[in-house]
Order: sequence, then C-alpha cells, then structure tokens
Amino acid sequence: MSGVYHLLAVLLYGSGLRLQEALQLRIKDLDLAQHQIVIRNAKGNESRVTVLSESAIKLLLQHLQQVKKQHLFDLNQGYGETQLPFALAKKYENASREWIWQYVFPSLTLSKDPRTGQVLRDHLHPSGLQKAVKQAVRSTAIQKRVSCHTFRHSFTTKRLRYPHSPRAFGTQRCQNYYDLHPCNESWWSRSH
Repeated sequence: MSGVYHLLAVLLYGSGLRLQEALQLRIKDLDLAQHQIVIRNAKGNESRVTVLSESAIKLLLQHLQQVKKQHLFDLNQGYGETQLPFALAKKYENASREWIWQYVFPSLTLSKDPRTGQVLRDHLHPSGLQKAVKQAVRSTAIQKRVSCHTFRHSFTTKRLRYPHSPRAFGTQRCQNYYDLHPCNESWWSRSH
C-alpha cells in the first residue's frame, strides 16, 4: 500500500473516520497539539471531534510537508485554489488559496470545476484507497470481507472492549464509550 493510502488507513482505523470524512479533511481540521481531528458536516450534517493517534501524527507531519510543497508549486503556477464549503468563497475571496483551507489528501491532478470553469485541486477520489485495501486483503490469508468501513468498525469495537486503555485512545478518555467524541481529560478527572 502506498504512503498516502497507508496514512489514510491509519486514520480510518485509529480515529474512526469514514472514508469520505478522511478525504474531505482540511489542514485547519487537524489539531496536532491536542491530538484531535474535527470532522465537519459529517453524516447527518453534524460535526464531531475524534482522537488522533501519536503514530498518525508522525505520518501526517511527513505527508503535510509534501502537500505544502505541492500547494506552493501550484500557487507559483497561478493555481493553488480549492473548493470552499457553502458560501465561504463569497465571504472570503482569497481563502480558497490559503494553506489552512487546502485538503489534507489533495488529488494528484488539477481539475476544472464544471460549474465555474475554475481550475482547482480537489481531494483524492475514494476508489484509490478502496482498491488498495482490496488488493492488500487479497495478498493476505484473511478470509473475511474487508472494506474501508471495516476500519471504522474496528475502531469502535476496540473502544468498547478497552475503554480505559491508553493504547486504544492515546491520553483521552470518554464518558460514553459508545460515542466517538473524545472528552477533555480535565473533565474526566473532575467527574470521576
């Protein structure tokens, strides 16, 4: 599995993300200092916060260096824009070129927005990771159906079995183990 797909799989498994949520992450959604990811407008148009593992942070830092180089190159070539959610493009005219609004997993190629005719860099297509997971499973002795969503279920199962394990969740604990939203450590210590 290539580096970017490996990182995506680590995020799906270690943070409980859906594939589309991971692909639509923007730089501003990562809080490396707090070991958190903010998922905006997820299923049901709701947002949530989830954990970010230490191993994912190391991989993300290396990945983001390459993404930033690509973004700076695009800017120098007169591109470097990405689609913004909702009406932000009108409210903040130059935000589409800012680093914080770029996708964490940008497409390898530029594409033309059919609505505006603008040349943008979208996020990776989901089929890339889906194919990589399928190929990785074929190369093993696993006799079960495995998909990208299997990682999310594995994350949740691990959380239910080992609710207090630091290995399972980094340093964060949750009040409700069925919830994928990590709670603040100081809150946990006050209530227990």
